[in-house]
Amino acid sequence: MHAIIYDCEFLTAPGAPQRFWCGPKDPDPVVAQLGLVRLDTTTGEITDQLRLHILPLDRHGQRIPLDPLFTRLTGITEDTLQTEGLSLPDALTRTASFAGEDTLWSWGKDEFNLLAISCYVQGITPPLPATRFRNACDLLLAAGMPLADLHQTRSNTLPEYYDLTIPDARGHDALGDALMVAHVLRHLIAEGRLTATDFR
Repeated sequence: MHAIIYDCEFLTAPGAPQRFWCGPKDPDPVVAQLGLVRLDTTTGEITDQLRLHILPLDRHGQRIPLDPLFTRLTGITEDTLQTEGLSLPDALTRTASFAGEDTLWSWGKDEFNLLAISCYVQGITPPLPATRFRNACDLLLAAGMPLADLHQTRSNTLPEYYDLTIPDARGHDALGDALMVAHVLRHLIAEGRLTATDFR
């Protein structure tokens, strides 16, 4: 009856994506923010949401300072993390509690940065198995979005593709991006292009 739409923001620096985060000064692409939205897959109603900030640690357990580019993109500051930041284990425990038994969907495969990379760097066992996660792009394909269009669309440009305006949601904010995807899915449910069975 419900699906969890989520997004995460992970560390970056100028040129890091082009170097696949392999440059000598690039940070490990560990998660620093997580946004989750609960969507009723029958009615399309958004019933709950949660934003978490996570203290990014390196493989030696030291806090990784935020690059100014990351702060410009996301709006997340050192003060934000100082006042709201959770440890990765605490954030993942809250994520698992919020999700319950529901499947978690992201635009792409954010579970790699949320779990595979972040947990590996901190040496912890992921509390959620990979089988709990799905790619929301599959839902858009099921709803009839052409694959060529899908390859050129990001989560923050998805509403524009469907001529939707999502108030109070900004790109490069984990909750904002999750809300944009959730509202598009809500629209597709309302139009009958997606049903609850598509989320199974």
